[in-house]
Amino acid sequence: MLAVLVLHAVLGAAIGLSVDEAHYLLYAAHPALSYFDHPPLVGWVQMPLVALDAPVALLRLVPGVFWLLTVWGVHRLTLRLFAGQALAPRAALAAVLALALAPLLHVLGIGLLPDTLLMALTVALMHQTWTLMQPGAMTRAAPWWVMGVLLGLAGLAKYTAAFTALAIAVCVLGAQGIRVLRLPALWGGMAIAGLLIAPVLIWNSRNEWISFTYQIAHGKGSAWQLSHVLRFVLMQLLVFGPLLLFALPGWRTASPALRPLAWLFAIPFAIFTYMSGGGTALPHWTAPSWVALAPFAGWGLAQLWRGTARWWSVSFAALQMLVCTGLLGLMLSAGWPAVKGSDAAVAPQPNPFADLHGWDVAGARAQTLAAQQGLARVAVQNWTLGSRLGWYARPLPVFVLENGDSQFKLWVGDLPAGEGALLVDWSHMAYEPPVGAHGFASCTLLENLPVQHWGMPLASFRFYNCRGWSGGTPQPRLTLAPDS
Repeated sequence: MLAVLVLHAVLGAAIGLSVDEAHYLLYAAHPALSYFDHPPLVGWVQMPLVALDAPVALLRLVPGVFWLLTVWGVHRLTLRLFAGQALAPRAALAAVLALALAPLLHVLGIGLLPDTLLMALTVALMHQTWTLMQPGAMTRAAPWWVMGVLLGLAGLAKYTAAFTALAIAVCVLGAQGIRVLRLPALWGGMAIAGLLIAPVLIWNSRNEWISFTYQIAHGKGSAWQLSHVLRFVLMQLLVFGPLLLFALPGWRTASPALRPLAWLFAIPFAIFTYMSGGGTALPHWTAPSWVALAPFAGWGLAQLWRGTARWWSVSFAALQMLVCTGLLGLMLSAGWPAVKGSDAAVAPQPNPFADLHGWDVAGARAQTLAAQQGLARVAVQNWTLGSRLGWYARPLPVFVLENGDSQFKLWVGDLPAGEGALLVDWSHMAYEPPVGAHGFASCTLLENLPVQHWGMPLASFRFYNCRGWSGGTPQPRLTLAPDS
């Protein structure tokens, strides 16, 4: 586990911030009770290091620590659930191995996302759920209060923690019966959870409940299609790997008392799978669900190892190790050799790893050009272009020109009419400069900054001196042709 943590730290120091990472670091730089698209915990936990102006390499230790807590917690949980069984130690190691060889979990161990926090909290919630399923829990208040604290923290981490809470309710009600609802300690724990999530409610009440309306609209997605669901399920198998699927035989052979804990996987996963039909569910949203399945996967793998089919687990482990190595290597190399460089300035070859490199250079250059041109702000035409600039070009404020709500609009508002800005464009998401009745009066190209990584052309940034903002709401228009 420590070796993987060191690997995460080394890679975290070598690659730049992803769009979401930078967004949540900006949370930490703008302390608040909550934020537009997520609850505040992902920003709160980074506030001390951000206040100290820590480098990215040090900031990346935060997700590394939460990853370590997750796998350590799964190891302890597996030992606890299968205590007294001769295979328990082997099952605990196998559960850790299944997580360590899940490719997408490495991404969450390098970059801090709300799901990184929810993974660790899910393990703690499973521990506490098992405690509350025991007969003695009805006579003790403290376990219910601890559950309230954990649920409150989970609610501060991500709104989808409500799905996990539903699964916990199913487990506890199934074990203790309806009588548990008459337990004062239960309601005391719920009061604690409600108190902890109060900042989210207070902030939303002051901001027209914008987070909830956004999440509801986002969850609905577009027209539901079975093809989206099939694509989502296939992606899940690819990014989490087949080792965790050994949870099925593990669940079947586990004690009947343990089996309800699988609801912590099944309920959230089923909801996300259904949501994927509308095209809204992202692959990493299910990470806490797979973590909840790990003890059963460890038990299934431990039993398989005793039989003649052990080579299946060895083969799957070797395959997943190759996938993990390849993924982390591509992140480090910016896609080389799978994706070759391109000399095209505006429409280079598609490269999903390109946005992990070059933004620090672009942010520093934006600061210099803005000072030279007497511009006090940066503008972009899509919020995903603003997060890295907002972090690397601090303290310049970033204005998002496209119509619609975003966290940037809450921080800085709309660009004032008549003002100018340093407009920044990125070649992998290149837009035409917004000049005209609903844009700027003029935009002058200042510089085209090429980005190379390991000598390979990767992308380019264009910087414009734009003046005379109309105060309108232009519709950004993607361009596929380089400037002449």
